[in-house]
This record gives sequence, C-alpha cells and structure tokens, in this order.
Amino acid sequence: MTTTLRNRLLLLLVLPVCVLAVAGSWWGYRSAETAAGQHDQRLLRLLPQLADSVMAPAIGKDMEPLMALSPSIDDFVRNRSGITGFAVADLDGHVLAGDPWISVVVPTTPAAEFHSQEFGGITYRVAVQRSMTAGAGEMVVALADGSDVRQQWRHQLLTHVLLPNMLLVVVAALLIYWSVRKAFKPLLDLAQAVESRSPRDLSPIDETTSPKEVRPLVQSLNRLFGLVQAQSETQRRFVADAAHQLRTPLAALQAQVEAWALMAAQVERLGPASAGAEADQSQSGLFLQTEQIEKLRNATRRTSQLAHQLLALSRADARHVQSQAHERVDLKELCENLLEAFWDSAAAKQIDLGLEVEAVYISGQAWLLRELLSNLVDNAIKYTPSGGQVTLRCGRRRLGGRQPQAFLQVEDDGPGVPLGETGRILERFYRLPGSVGEGSGLGLAIAHEIAQGHHAALRLTPGAGQQGLQVTLVFPE
Repeated sequence: MTTTLRNRLLLLLVLPVCVLAVAGSWWGYRSAETAAGQHDQRLLRLLPQLADSVMAPAIGKDMEPLMALSPSIDDFVRNRSGITGFAVADLDGHVLAGDPWISVVVPTTPAAEFHSQEFGGITYRVAVQRSMTAGAGEMVVALADGSDVRQQWRHQLLTHVLLPNMLLVVVAALLIYWSVRKAFKPLLDLAQAVESRSPRDLSPIDETTSPKEVRPLVQSLNRLFGLVQAQSETQRRFVADAAHQLRTPLAALQAQVEAWALMAAQVERLGPASAGAEADQSQSGLFLQTEQIEKLRNATRRTSQLAHQLLALSRADARHVQSQAHERVDLKELCENLLEAFWDSAAAKQIDLGLEVEAVYISGQAWLLRELLSNLVDNAIKYTPSGGQVTLRCGRRRLGGRQPQAFLQVEDDGPGVPLGETGRILERFYRLPGSVGEGSGLGLAIAHEIAQGHHAALRLTPGAGQQGLQVTLVFPE
C-alpha cells in the first residue's frame, strides 16, 4: 500500500511539473508567433516600397528592369546581407531582378501570400504580392527574410525548449521521489517492524519512535493487539476447560469398560460351573462375550486418544510442539498406513491413490505427522475430480540443500491453487473463492503449524505438467 501511495504522490507532484513544462513550451511558441506576426507585418509594409522601386521595364530580353531601391528596401537588403533577399518577377513567375533563388509563386489575387523556402541551410519566410510598379506596370514582387522568429523557434525547439524541460522534469521527479521516500521512511519502518514480528508477539509498539502523523495508526494497532491478546487468552482458557471436561467423562467410561473387561476375563477363567447353584441371578450378567468387551474397550481407548489428540492439536503451536518429546518416526510406514486408511474414500471417487516410498526415518511426533498427512490426503481426495490421481511419496532427495533431505509429499491433478493464493491458503479458516465441497479451511493451516513445530518447510507448488497441487514437507538436514 505504501508503494502505491508513494507512486500516487510522485505522480501528483510530477504531473504539475510536466504541465508547467508544456505550458512554458506553448507560451514560448505563442511568443514566437506574436513576434513572427510582427515580422510578417513588416514584410507587408515593405512590399509596396519594393514595387515603387521598379522605375522602368527591361530594355532587352536579357536586361533587368531599371531599379532604384528605396532607403527602407536598401536597409533591409544591404545591411542584413546573407539572411535577406528580394525578387521582381513577371506575371509568369520568371525572376527579372533580384535574387534568382527565390521561388516566386504568382498569387491569384492582389492579396499578399506567405510561404517558407529552404536555401543555403536557412529557412526563409517569403512574402509575395502582385503590385503595380512605378514604371513597368503590374509585376510580382517578393521579399525573403531568414530571421523569422517562428522558424528559429522551430529549429531550436529540441535544444532550447524540449531538452531543458525534459531535464527539468527528470530532475524534479528524482528530487520528489527522494523526498517522498524520505518522508515515508517512518511508515515503512513501522510496516517492517510489524511484518518482522512473530504472530504470537502482541506487545504494544512504542509510539515515541513514530512521527506525530503516524501515531494514530500506531495507537490503533496497539488497541488491536490488545484485543487479539485478550481473545487469545480467552481461547486458551476455553481449550483448557474443554480438555478437562472431555477428559473426565472419557476417563470414567474407559475405567468402567476396563473393569467390565477384567470381570469378564475372570468369569471366563472360572467357567460357568464354578459359579455355584446358589449364585445370585444377577451374576449371570457377568457372562459377557470376551470378544465384544475387548472391541468395546479398544473403541473406548481410540475415542479417548482421538479426543486427547484433537484437543492437543487445537493448542499445538510451534512452541508447544517443540516442547514435547520427539520419537523415531518411520515415514514409509506412515504413508502405507495412510494409504490403507484412505483407500475406501479414494475408491468411492474412482481416484487412483498411489504410493511411491522408500525407507526413511526422522525425529518427530508420529501422531502429529499422521494428522498432517491425513489433512493433506483428505484435501487432495476431496478436491480432485473423479478419475484423477493422488500420490503419496516419502524418501530422501536433494531439494535445494547441500545434502539429501527427508521429505513427505502429496501430489494430485485437481484444480490446483492460483499463484497469488499460495500464501493465503495457509491461513486458518481461509478457503479459495469458488471452492466446491465442504471444509473449514483448517487443513493446510494445521499442516503448516505442525511443520513449523518440526522445523520443516511446507512447500506448495504446481503438480506435474503445471496441473494440480504438490504439497511437500521438507525436514531439516
């Protein structure tokens, strides 16, 4: 946002400078036009005097008309030699006197006409008019002047107008850019400070290090940090209370089932005959099938363990995971177990669930890694269309490091993730716009938390052929 705002300020400041430069150029051109208009008026005043300078027609075919230049014409021609000229021509446009290089275009009306002519590297302003001469009748007179301000302005447009104005705009843009960048530095420093913070660092920002104009933003951020901190504390207390409330009835249920299983085992060892004929009729309820009791006990244990794992996962941030003891985890066995667990759900969608594994061991928490891989496989099956492919991989490869690294990988050929969304889908409760199927947007967020707890990198890249999604968990060397 700051970059966009900086560019907007730069544009708003440079744009007036450009407008002023264009206005200056236009003003210079208008000034040249005014001076050129005055120059044209002077030529118009001199044309009748040039006509009056023709005293008599030419005596022979190759002779010039008899000329007696008036003082004004003589001053115009003689004193400005090299940049002026005159010509007297007949009504056919043949030059009879003066400078033969002047192109005389015979006007169709008595009004004077103007045109430009190049000669000797100079652009001349030429005024031509049909006039009655003093002694030779109607002829065509022309005056050429190379000092036309308008022509000079056009020739000097690049070096005297455009180049200085462009240089002015560039220098002004650089100075304005430096000034705006300097002015925005405190805001950029604040943004950097907030960005470099840990998501769990909600301590207030020191307001005294920010300019007065930025302090309302800092105060708002501090208020937000306080609200998030309070909400986080409330959530932690809720999780702790929920864990206690869930563990207690599950523990009681498991103890009761364990007692039933023990009683059933004892009765099975004693046998029905040893119970005695005088045994109370209520003792018959103890003769339960041992196999059914064992199934109930296992189900109760799994339910209790699952509840414990889910509650632990809800509290599992990076610090919590790192504080727990790690164990030796067989990634190959983990992938094989997950393949078996998701085989039916994949077959129901006619998805080819494949396995490419090699023996590899890491140090970590098996149940958390199983939860991570379950989320990835579940997401892949959920979003891959029928007839697609989902592949689980593990092993050791050189994945950007100097030594081969252990990795877990889930690849599908589903719709994939747009490049601009690969960062956001790791956020909690975020789902891609237009996502189909049910989901809470927690799968990849939980996987990301577990990866951080294992100091591993979670990489999201397109699958084979730039299709689908490839999620790779790379463990440290």
